[in-house]
Amino acid sequence: MTLHIKSRHVTVTGPRGELSRAFKHLNLAFELVGGNKDKGTNPKKLKVDLWFGNRKQLATIRTVCSHIENLITGVTKGFLYKMRFVYAHFPINVSLTDKIVEVRNFLGEKRVRRVELLPGVEYVRTADVKDQIELKGNDLTAVSLTAARIQQCTAVKRKYVAYPSFPPSLTPSPPSSLLFSLCVC
Repeated sequence: MTLHIKSRHVTVTGPRGELSRAFKHLNLAFELVGGNKDKGTNPKKLKVDLWFGNRKQLATIRTVCSHIENLITGVTKGFLYKMRFVYAHFPINVSLTDKIVEVRNFLGEKRVRRVELLPGVEYVRTADVKDQIELKGNDLTAVSLTAARIQQCTAVKRKYVAYPSFPPSLTPSPPSSLLFSLCVC
């Protein structure tokens, strides 16, 4: 795994490929330290500096380090998101056609919901587990954004969703005159 930095543009190369990210909008100083150029050893650590920053600017240092760690994890291990189809009556059909995920028969609707896969994201229908898909890729941002778009395209709109208003332990006891309750969904 190699890490290359030039003018706040970080590039990480590993066995699974190459990822890069620009941090030009932040006024930070990046430096590779720990190696010896005379002996030909590569630097082992990345140093991120911020001079005279306020509280909000100091918080960006940890964020940038986390982004770089995610780049390193992506090129060495990769990321995998598993998604399950959960339904009660109408079976949800999900298929892939030309890098577009199509969700059909959601709540029995005729409308087909389409979500485009971002570059670098691979869609796999799990063979051993029923109603499950896997999204794989090196870039955490692309994989998680694709999973979020698939989830958000199936948001229930203009329908009543029955959520309990109290936790089960705090549910008030019904009056003795009430024999049954009716829930119309």
